[in-house]
Amino acid sequence: MADQPLRVLFLCTGNSARSMIAEAILNKLGKDRFRAYSAGSKPKGAPHPQTHALLLKLGYDTSALRSKSWLEFAQPDAPALDFIITVCDAAAGETCPVWPGKPATAHWGIPDPAAAQGNDAEVALAFAEAYRRLLQRISIFVALPLDKLSAMSLQQKLHSIGAMEGTTDKAAAG
Repeated sequence: MADQPLRVLFLCTGNSARSMIAEAILNKLGKDRFRAYSAGSKPKGAPHPQTHALLLKLGYDTSALRSKSWLEFAQPDAPALDFIITVCDAAAGETCPVWPGKPATAHWGIPDPAAAQGNDAEVALAFAEAYRRLLQRISIFVALPLDKLSAMSLQQKLHSIGAMEGTTDKAAAG
């Protein structure tokens, strides 16, 4: 594997919940092997309060989390990306910017916890479930022998991770 960490961009429309949770998880689990980022096509401008609360409660560093546009990562001075993973169906269906290089792509659709309705406990449960599903997928991803997989095999593995239990309809359809 390269001396530099592999760079992964998690995309969502609002970049306030799922993509930020995924960024935090991969940066913690991936340590020196990965560097995760998150962005959105229409960023909300700030993390959802429940995103921040959940990650802090679970011991994640949230100091670097900010809601940002995916256009930041399409600029010439942006970090070269190795993987781009959409975590919401809306972002997966949008026309993305042209990404420098040829990053591997995948769609890991997770229901949007920021859209959860109900009392505080029900909303917190939706965030906890999104976290659980992302943690499961990212744990499998970091365990892959990336330096031993062909590009085609890696793409198949990324697709399989996205089609796991609890995916959105678009992700399951592949």
